[in-house]
Amino acid sequence: MSDLSNFESRSGELSCNSEEFFVFMTDIRNFERFIPNNSITNWYAEKEICSFSVSMLGKVTLSLAQKEKFTKIVFNGDALNKNDFSLTLNFSDGSGNLANVRAVLNADLNPVMKMIAAKPISQFLEMLINEMERFRDWKNTKE
Repeated sequence: MSDLSNFESRSGELSCNSEEFFVFMTDIRNFERFIPNNSITNWYAEKEICSFSVSMLGKVTLSLAQKEKFTKIVFNGDALNKNDFSLTLNFSDGSGNLANVRAVLNADLNPVMKMIAAKPISQFLEMLINEMERFRDWKNTKE
């Protein structure tokens, strides 16, 4: 029997406000900008869905599932051919009208898989926040 496992990133401060972040991230084609080139292959994206391959996981699909204006975006994902995780971006404007973001990944994992996946998932969330903090081109969305 599987349990819902929750993994949460640290809070990151972005170089944009929450409105710019919301517009940018609700077009899933922009998500690729935060994934290092050497970590995925076979990237494919449309406005509300993307897929890519990750070693040891195979094909991963993300789709836009929910959006709450300027505060929250939820992506549902499947890997290993089952719908088994969600990635939530919670964000708000902080000091200087710059957005703060926190990523939360919920996955349907049995205890053994949770032990195996905990470190890679935590590393992914840290990398995601780091890349978002470095990014400066929020107004240049994919078309």
